[in-house]
Amino acid sequence: MKKTIITVVGKDTVGIIARVCTYLADNQINILDISQTIVQGFFNMMMIVDTNLTKKDFGMIVDELEKLGEEIGVVIKCQKEEIFDQMHRI
Repeated sequence: MKKTIITVVGKDTVGIIARVCTYLADNQINILDISQTIVQGFFNMMMIVDTNLTKKDFGMIVDELEKLGEEIGVVIKCQKEEIFDQMHRI
């Protein structure tokens, strides 16, 4: 399983989750875990996804999700699980 961490941050608007999840489903990327919160109008979501079945390489997914984020007014970042774990190891 190839796990990726996706974070989405920005001003809350209608359809953020729908647009991100549609992109993932269209690209055969399975959501394993999801957490989202809205604090004083700011949206924050973290997803753990499995990219094992997608035909796209990691770089293309990163670029397309960043572009999607720009379209919907949020910042979307992706990190491979192993890099995320190393960055947040104490």
